[in-house]
Amino acid sequence: MPALLPIFLTATHIVLAADSVPKFDVERTCRPATAAASLPGRASAACQRGEQDARSILQKDWTQYSATDQTRCTGLVTKGGAPSYVELLTCLETAKQARDVREKHKTETVGRR
Repeated sequence: MPALLPIFLTATHIVLAADSVPKFDVERTCRPATAAASLPGRASAACQRGEQDARSILQKDWTQYSATDQTRCTGLVTKGGAPSYVELLTCLETAKQARDVREKHKTETVGRR
């Protein structure tokens, strides 16, 4: 049975990668913005628009992010308060850029002494 564990874990990551963008309650996410706004409703509308814009970008680009980053970032933004598409997009973009920098650094330093 222990020999099957790596196969199971790999299969789980493949399924996670095929999953779509998680569904968040944007109204719940934007409630704090509404409470802090000096003009009622204005901050909520802007917040919800920003969340929906971020969700649209995520739906379009979801497959370009690794399954590991999708899982890690989704877990991070859903812990604590209301989850945010803007935060999820930021986390995924940061992880992708960090990976790109590491890869570029590896290729530029190979063979150097």
